Amino acid sequence: MDTPPTPARDPWRAVRYLWRVPLLLLHIVLGIVLCAFILSWNKQRVMVDGREPFAHRMIRWWSTVLMRIFGLRSVRIGTPLPDPVLFVANHTSWIDIELLHSQRAACFVAKAEIARWPLVGWLAASGGTIFHRRGSNHSLASVMQTMVERLRGGRSVAVFPEGGTGHNGVLKVFHARIFQAALDAPVPVQPVALRFARDGKRVIEAGFREHENFMGNLLRMLGEAPLDAEVHFLQPVPAMPDARRRMAELSRERIAAALDDAHA
Repeated sequence: MDTPPTPARDPWRAVRYLWRVPLLLLHIVLGIVLCAFILSWNKQRVMVDGREPFAHRMIRWWSTVLMRIFGLRSVRIGTPLPDPVLFVANHTSWIDIELLHSQRAACFVAKAEIARWPLVGWLAASGGTIFHRRGSNHSLASVMQTMVERLRGGRSVAVFPEGGTGHNGVLKVFHARIFQAALDAPVPVQPVALRFARDGKRVIEAGFREHENFMGNLLRMLGEAPLDAEVHFLQPVPAMPDARRRMAELSRERIAAALDDAHA
């Protein structure tokens, strides 16, 4: 029986940890200071005539630098619609949130457990994250209402319609109900493909491995060789009040095509 090949040992991994770990700790402290400053001083939280508020620019800058510390160079492909818009994206790890934030500040819908994580939960809540208890219909109804309120208030919202992270590059089925928020607001829906690549070829190892937790993935990625982190802003999906399922399927099809090496 054949055995899978043993990955080649990376002699530079230890060196990367030496300089990336201190930079990460310093950047987290900077993030706390910036977050407290923005919350206490800057009151403008929405776009005006397509211009980003100061708070959004700071979120994008902080996220871009965070990704560079992990050796990830964020690359924008396509043009994001101006706020408010419902962004729907594929989901492979916690990095996806920072990757999209490096290009556009948005309110994310995330699992409720994140709210209890030390420091991360506070930063997420401060950034406008909408927390959802998976498996709870009452929680989902509350989340949908909050999404509509944020969208009507001029903020963009970003969701992962797969309902969880995919493994091994698999793109799961998109849940259709989440698209109702865009119809109720009403705002456009723009699919976003988040793709990690090296020399143009997709790298699926940047996402969560099966049974890998947040800390395990963070530590592994902190020592990885540099990658391109692509954010593909795709053609908006037309509103279909009587066909949410078709909106979900069309979003998934466009994201799948962008993830494919042949279409990159």
